[in-house]
Amino acid sequence: MNVLLSLALMMATIGTLVSILMLLRYRPIRGTHQVSLRHFALLLLVYMTMILSFSNLYLGLEMLGIEVLKEGNSHVEGTVNHLIVDIVYFSAVTMLSVGYGDLVPIGIGRFIAIVQALCGFLLPAAFVVTSFLHVANKEE
Repeated sequence: MNVLLSLALMMATIGTLVSILMLLRYRPIRGTHQVSLRHFALLLLVYMTMILSFSNLYLGLEMLGIEVLKEGNSHVEGTVNHLIVDIVYFSAVTMLSVGYGDLVPIGIGRFIAIVQALCGFLLPAAFVVTSFLHVANKEE
């Protein structure tokens, strides 16, 4: 079980890094539009990949017995399906910088949530920067 979990965490991390690199290197289709629909779809794909990757990390830590989330004043409990839903929800809320506060990171989960929120904050900036760099290169 630990080997499969470690493999899943490694694959999620590699997928996240590849998605970020693709976002930074991707160029919109040349044409009348400065930002293409494909570029925007790639940004959404990167967001979904990162949300699921961080969810996988949170779930892996929870399944190893390391508590990373609490709901109210108690540890997140319930069936595995309920845990997965809560973790994906928390990951999406953290990535999108909403932070409702119904689920709260604890322990190492706090550091992971900070890294995830920083990634969620920087992704739109990377999207805009790559778009403007492409426009600047096109004008030269």
